[in-house]
Amino acid sequence: MGGIGKTTLARALYERFSHQYDFHGFIDEVSKIYQDSSSFGLQKQLLSQSLKEKNLEICNASEGTCLVWTRLHNAKALVVFDNVDDIEQLRMFTGNRDTMLRECLGGGSRIIVISRDEHVLRTHGVDDVYNVRPLTGKNAVELFCRNAFRVNYILSEYEELAGEVLSHAQGHPLAIKVIGSSLFGRNVSQWKGALGRLKENKSRNIMDVLRISFDQLDEGDKGIFLDIACFFCSDYKEKYVNEVLNFRGFHPEYGIQVLVDKSLITTDHGWIYMHRLLRDLGKCIVREKSPKEPIKWSRLWDFQDLHNALLDNQATENLEAIVVSGDKFNRTVKPTMMADGLSKIKHLKLLQLQYLNFSGSLSHLSNEVGYLTWKAFPFECLPQSFQPDKLIELNLSESNIQRLWTGRKPLHNLKRLDLSFSKNLVEMPDLGDALNLEWLDLEGCIQLKKISPSIGLLRKLAVLNLKNCINLVSLPKNLLGLTSLEYLSVSGCSKLYNNQLLDEGRNGEHSKKLCLVEDAFHSETKSSFIKKMLSWPLDLLYSRAQRESVSCLTPSSPTLPCLRELDLSFSNLVHIPDAIGKLHCLERLNLKGNNFVTLPSLKDLFRLYNLNLQHCTRLKYCPDLPSRVDLPSRRYSLFLPYSPTFNSRPVKHDEVVGGLNIFNCPELVDRERCTSMGVSWMIQIVQGNQQLTHNSAVLQGEPPMQMFSS
Repeated sequence: MGGIGKTTLARALYERFSHQYDFHGFIDEVSKIYQDSSSFGLQKQLLSQSLKEKNLEICNASEGTCLVWTRLHNAKALVVFDNVDDIEQLRMFTGNRDTMLRECLGGGSRIIVISRDEHVLRTHGVDDVYNVRPLTGKNAVELFCRNAFRVNYILSEYEELAGEVLSHAQGHPLAIKVIGSSLFGRNVSQWKGALGRLKENKSRNIMDVLRISFDQLDEGDKGIFLDIACFFCSDYKEKYVNEVLNFRGFHPEYGIQVLVDKSLITTDHGWIYMHRLLRDLGKCIVREKSPKEPIKWSRLWDFQDLHNALLDNQATENLEAIVVSGDKFNRTVKPTMMADGLSKIKHLKLLQLQYLNFSGSLSHLSNEVGYLTWKAFPFECLPQSFQPDKLIELNLSESNIQRLWTGRKPLHNLKRLDLSFSKNLVEMPDLGDALNLEWLDLEGCIQLKKISPSIGLLRKLAVLNLKNCINLVSLPKNLLGLTSLEYLSVSGCSKLYNNQLLDEGRNGEHSKKLCLVEDAFHSETKSSFIKKMLSWPLDLLYSRAQRESVSCLTPSSPTLPCLRELDLSFSNLVHIPDAIGKLHCLERLNLKGNNFVTLPSLKDLFRLYNLNLQHCTRLKYCPDLPSRVDLPSRRYSLFLPYSPTFNSRPVKHDEVVGGLNIFNCPELVDRERCTSMGVSWMIQIVQGNQQLTHNSAVLQGEPPMQMFSS
């Protein structure tokens, strides 16, 4: 049974005893991971925890199996697999049970499997099965009181009513918690009304009991509950969910807290969670009026339901949101969708499709859509009739698209545009009306040769990713006038060499916030380019009126006063300009794999907390490091502010990792000074910055390695 406390109990055991094992891992949502990415995804989860690598890349399941066995061989391990609902999820991942336990794991290892289906456990040969029982007596009363009264005892005037309510909850922890929370702050009369509803049908199951809390919500909060239940639980940042819900007209700033107060959702470090039983409840509510006609539902989240709805090819007034994912690596295992059916959905506001096969044609798309993600979009362009004036986010990454549309479209609300890895894209759209665009990702668009000059009008653009646009031959001169630009990647753009941009650009308006990432110019050009970009003074960059408008900067300030992260790794640089030491907002500096011998002093970069000099094989002298580290109080992600990725849990990019890496620098002299200075700097970071989630240092020399963690 869901909500009975299986995961809670297993988590408590895991946290209590995991320190006794060489390796330990807790794999959440096994069934969902398996559905999205088969055993391959489960292997990645286990290896990521084992190797402490959040962005682990594995080529295939065979490689994953080898790595699992290599990592766990003879290790005393504690592994928990939560929410297993099919024997294949264990068989394909662990192989034969006896082989896994006897030949791979060391003595004393334990594997805990959590499932609603005892048959799954028995079939896999689990040694001991523990059935979690409903709460009784004192435990049930305490849980109820903590939620209904915020104390551990029943208030005297509610004693009789509380007993009756508990009898209907049947000892089910989730039901006790949800019902108790819904009654908090209510008077006796309101308690009696709620109890009356519980008594209406004495045969109610737990789902019916939970439904009462849903029925008490107002219409807007019901909408929030249903959207989270169907789409947004556990895989999305709260900030992104709030943005989508706000577009949907649900006022999430208030509604999210209502759901938290009623124990219908939980939030933790910016993530939203909902119990599986409550998710099931939400989906049942969406289905209930027309259980066999998904085309009449308000929301679609299941592949088969979407397939059936599109197969009907009927116009619909009800359907407003679709979020359905396929398997990127096994797209042929599911039947082909009929795109014609999408053309008849009139009021679609949210559409997120991932790796699905489509046939037919897309002649129309709802003009009401605000969030459109269609990974592996199969068509050459969007419908010409589409008017995207309400569009806030457009993600057509890994698509077959050649151009978005012909001509200019109203894009007044567009904030994020992702066309990355669209290998057939030959024309960038005119973005002259997209004045609110903050994010433009064109990485891997290998047929793209030029960037539209309209990009120079995008005064709010903060992120521009042109990485590996290998046929890109020039950038518009007005690019350097993007005063909000914080991140620019031209890595891998081997044909991009524009002297006119560098030389004539001095007389124009230029970016005062810029990040260059692994730019791929020839080595001499790169050094010259970087030197110019770091050292252009403001009197060359701005007119007199413009200089007066940026009064916070002095004429002697560097070009990049707000730069926070600079990655020049493997750029074959032989010289780093002194101006790099004046980038006072710089927090992360990656110079690994370059050919310089010395570095300018970094002692004035008091915000710097991460420095990478790995594989600088000609480096002889360490730079002076800061004597203190002062991180800004408010941390936020530069590159992934919303983390809208769905169907696989995004990496928590808000983690702040401090580090110093000086490894494989064979020409380094005065190693003792370097080690002493590095250790002192890292101690300052560890002691003075509680925001850093992890710190590490690798210093080659004597002593050979110094490691810190906090």
